Amino acid sequence: MHGLLTTLGRGFKRRIGWKHLGIAASLLIIAFAITTLVRTLKGVDTGVILVALTELPPHQIALAALCVVGAFCTLTFYDFFALRTIGKKHVPYRIAALSSFTSYTIGHNIGATVFTGGAIRFRIYSDYGLSAIDVAKICFLSGLTFWLGNLVVLGFGMALHPWAASAMDLLPPAMNRLIALGCLAGIAAYFGWLMLGKDRRELGQNGWKVVLPSARLTLLQILIGVVDLGFCAMAMYLLMPAEPGIDFISLAVVFILATLLGFASHAPGSLGVFDAAMLVALPQFGREQLLATLLVFRVLYFVIPFTIAISIMGTRELWLNVVAPWQKRRGMNGNGNCAPLDASSRATPAPATVPQPVKRLKSQV
Repeated sequence: MHGLLTTLGRGFKRRIGWKHLGIAASLLIIAFAITTLVRTLKGVDTGVILVALTELPPHQIALAALCVVGAFCTLTFYDFFALRTIGKKHVPYRIAALSSFTSYTIGHNIGATVFTGGAIRFRIYSDYGLSAIDVAKICFLSGLTFWLGNLVVLGFGMALHPWAASAMDLLPPAMNRLIALGCLAGIAAYFGWLMLGKDRRELGQNGWKVVLPSARLTLLQILIGVVDLGFCAMAMYLLMPAEPGIDFISLAVVFILATLLGFASHAPGSLGVFDAAMLVALPQFGREQLLATLLVFRVLYFVIPFTIAISIMGTRELWLNVVAPWQKRRGMNGNGNCAPLDASSRATPAPATVPQPVKRLKSQV
């Protein structure tokens, strides 16, 4: 039996591979989501959506925008925590914030976050001497923060309100509660494993090794993920229609499940997947009103941050590749270090000056 499983495993890796399986799963999720979305949107009145948009209270939109700002501020600590975990303490917080914000926002909106986000991180961190392996460690630890936060919030949310996920996963509430308790048990087991010692917390081999945070620091890591998700879910909750009403925990469960489906699809901005999941999981709301909510949330959480991130990266690249080199050349020419000498300057001897090394020596003495 063991030999048969080994042979099947080798054949799977050689002919199919996990990469192709992941691509196929993503395409399947996207196709299913688009089909569901098209079916759900049949008969939707565009005029009603526009009316629902105008009926959204401005102060609620402003509060939702503040929650989105809080979410992205919390997001900056993903990279900062990872940098401190791998011992790269010379990288300041502002660089970690820049990398975390731009890599997540641009990567998530373009799609294939692992590759696009990793490329942006490497472009920023390479200026501070970090290697590709260091960036891979940062991506791994940031992803771990995201998943730990999701599992904790989803575990507690589904344990308290298991029926909230039934419309999406089509499972009975008892099964959803069992899954939630399994998630929480897995988190508890992970903490127990971390407490066994530093040797157990070391992962990787052949030059690629990362030491996971201790149990105490993992609590902080989970807190970062939970606060981030809390801000996002609160932004969506503030934009929801007043009728028929929904409690925050149930909405948080639906929101996280829809977000995870969007991540699994690798679709740009989770477009179609996230929206279809929300529409399916919340059938008690009018489709036009819920679409208006999703539209405003997408503008606040996807469009505006993406525009800001692209502007920041574009300005940074322009400064590093055009403005800074031009200023450097101009400064060198102004000091006479690189500019060619004309005939008059060759004929007139320069006044006697103290050599630069002597000046430096005197100042040091």
